[in-house]
Amino acid sequence: MVGYIRWVDSLSKALGHTFGWCIVMLTLGTSYEVFMRYVLNDPTSWAYDMSYMFYGALFMMSGAYALSKNAHVRGDFLYRKWQPRNQAKVELVLYFVFFFPGVLALCLTGAAYSFQSVSLLEVSVNSPAGVPVWPLKLVIFATGISLLLAGSAEVCRCLLCIKNGEWLSRDDDVKELEEVLLETYGTDQGAAK
Repeated sequence: MVGYIRWVDSLSKALGHTFGWCIVMLTLGTSYEVFMRYVLNDPTSWAYDMSYMFYGALFMMSGAYALSKNAHVRGDFLYRKWQPRNQAKVELVLYFVFFFPGVLALCLTGAAYSFQSVSLLEVSVNSPAGVPVWPLKLVIFATGISLLLAGSAEVCRCLLCIKNGEWLSRDDDVKELEEVLLETYGTDQGAAK
C-alpha cells in the first residue's frame, strides 16, 4: 500500500510540476499581448484564448498535486486537535461521501465532453483566430483520472493511519516560507524576523 501511495504521489508531483510551467507561458503570452496592444497598437487575436486555456489547465491539473501535498483548503479548527486515527476515520468517510461522487461525475461527463470535442477538433468561438480548444477539454478528463488516483492514495493513507495511529509522511518538495524561516533561524529568531 505504501508503494502505491508513493507512486501516485510521484505521478501527482510530476503533473503538478509539468503544468506549473503554464504560469511561465501565461506570463510570456500576457506580456507579449500587453506590448502589442499598448506599445504597437496591434492587439493579438489569440491572447484571450491563450490565457483562459493555460489558466484552466493549470488550475485543473494542480488539484491532484495539492491533494498529495495535503494543501487543500480545510476548516480545521476542530480537526487539528483530534488524534490522527480520528482524523483518518473522518477523512475516510468524507472521501466516500463527497470526494469520490464528484470526481466520478467529472470523469464520466468529462470523458464524453472531451472526446466529443476531440472528434470535432473543436476551435474557440471567442476569437477570429480559431484557436483549438479540444486540448483543454481533454484536460478535463485527465483531471478526473488524476484526482481519482490521488483520492485513492489518500484513502490508502487514511487506512494506514487508522491501523498505525500516525500519518504516513509526505514528500516535501515545497515548503511554506514560515517553515523555512523557523528551520533556518529557530523559533525565537524566526518569529522576530
